[in-house]
Amino acid sequence: MTLLLTAQHIARDTRKDPRGHMILIMVAGTITIGAIALVAFLLWPTWGSDPSSGPARLPVSIGATLFNVPTTAVRMKIQRHSGPQERVDLSFMFPSLEPPEAPKHVSADTVEEKPQPIDRIFLSISAHHDTLAPDTRVRTIYPRYLEQDSTPIDDGLSMRAFRDGSPYSNEDLFSANAPSLSARCTRDGATPGMCLSERRVDGADLTFRFPRSWLGQWRDVAGAMDRLTVQLHGPKG
Repeated sequence: MTLLLTAQHIARDTRKDPRGHMILIMVAGTITIGAIALVAFLLWPTWGSDPSSGPARLPVSIGATLFNVPTTAVRMKIQRHSGPQERVDLSFMFPSLEPPEAPKHVSADTVEEKPQPIDRIFLSISAHHDTLAPDTRVRTIYPRYLEQDSTPIDDGLSMRAFRDGSPYSNEDLFSANAPSLSARCTRDGATPGMCLSERRVDGADLTFRFPRSWLGQWRDVAGAMDRLTVQLHGPKG
């Protein structure tokens, strides 16, 4: 009401003084700018651009099989989306099985010459498209290339070496029944040996990779793979 009376007063004055037109225009402009500022303040979004506000887990379909994967465990940025995918590559800290922290910046001043030990287990989930199942490969393919002798390793874990000249030369097959474990491992050399253990879940194959040196605690490793499978897909039906 006060603004209206002021405007009427200025309008009467402009009949006597032409410069009053400029005053009227300035008052109207000030009112308009104030109104725009008020609307902008009320409509301005309150969310931020912090990437941590994204979903903690992603529903991913691989081989028509649903997995619920932690976003920060996905190793490749291009795979960090929900929906159907052909393959997803993950990594988890061992033995906590938590997603790894974001990599720190390494410079010439902070890098160490001594290689750092691997402290995580790697997992690739891919559609199998009806290829030979991992457990079938262990029963029917691997025995063709294994040495006859089996070597006991530790409390139920045994090892059989692959023959030289075979497709798996310089590798060994480790197996146990309770808990169940089957892992094909390269031997230590210029680089530490790594193990590969596979299992099938509906339309997808899960391929775990971990250092061969972890076989000294093979029961913990076998349990970790079982827990990860349940965390990502759920218990067996």
